[in-house]
Amino acid sequence: MGVKALHYFEVVTTIALFIGLGAINLSKAGVGVTPPASAATQTIQANRQTGSEVIQHVFPENIAKSVAENQVLQVVVFSIIFGIALATVVEEKRRPVLQFCESLSETMFKFTNIVMLFAPIGVAGAIAYTVGTMGFGVIVNLLTLVATLYAALVVFVLCVFLPVALIARLPLKRFVQAVAEPASIAFATASSEAALPRAMEVMEAFGVPRQMVAFVMPTGYSFNLDGSTLYLSLASIFIAQAAGIHLSFAQQLLMVFTLMLTSKGVAGVPRATLVILLGTVDSFHLPSWPIFIILGVDQLMDMARTTINVVGNCLATAVIARWEGEFGAEAPSPAVVDAMAQ
Repeated sequence: MGVKALHYFEVVTTIALFIGLGAINLSKAGVGVTPPASAATQTIQANRQTGSEVIQHVFPENIAKSVAENQVLQVVVFSIIFGIALATVVEEKRRPVLQFCESLSETMFKFTNIVMLFAPIGVAGAIAYTVGTMGFGVIVNLLTLVATLYAALVVFVLCVFLPVALIARLPLKRFVQAVAEPASIAFATASSEAALPRAMEVMEAFGVPRQMVAFVMPTGYSFNLDGSTLYLSLASIFIAQAAGIHLSFAQQLLMVFTLMLTSKGVAGVPRATLVILLGTVDSFHLPSWPIFIILGVDQLMDMARTTINVVGNCLATAVIARWEGEFGAEAPSPAVVDAMAQ
């Protein structure tokens, strides 16, 4: 079941990356943005990194240096290797490190939530700074970017989610009714984590066995964030367009494959993808100033991509259950029945 789930996650998220790539190349939302004067020298070497240099760059020479210099991609690679090494250690030695990492992770989520309380002030400041330094013309580019994302997500739902649901012979009407509430929570809060408990309840009530929900859904929250991965490919090319940098098709493919790595494990909190975006931009030597332009409208985009993340994981849970021949084979627990009745 785990192998099937991971294969499904990889295929669907890869399709999402390419749909985002195609959408932004069609709309060219970033073309025509006038960079601020201070950014004039940032793009000189942005287009000169080879594939081997990208691969060399993702491996940290010194993790403390990578953290200090905000080399996010290097920190991600170090974390993956560290996790693999930790998994090979005996339980007695592994447990204290896991407990420390888990406590640190929970603390940082709370830290992020505190910071995000001030997000409206930061967004207002970002918009004011963007308009003040670049004029009202940039608003057209930002609105085009938002429209491109929403259109790409609609295409993704119609061309990927719908065929997958039909192939898996899922009752579409019941599925839409089941995911409506967790999707609404995701859209309102822009947080996948906030919608997780309700999503797990509705999928068990929908007919997915409890043990499958408990495995596939949390795993999907790390490996199957379809909306976020689509947004990352779209936003990365927008940054290059805004900076006036032409990326060849081969370079765009290289960026997509890099995003296939960096998009895994995105935190389910608002604006978490901006951290991944910063790491990808740094890896390809692209300027970071367009990210601060995107920040002004990121809330509108975050709500949409988070909704697709939640719906995608609900669909994945049902598809894997059907694939295993377990869909509808187990009645929901009394606790879930009571929760759904409320």
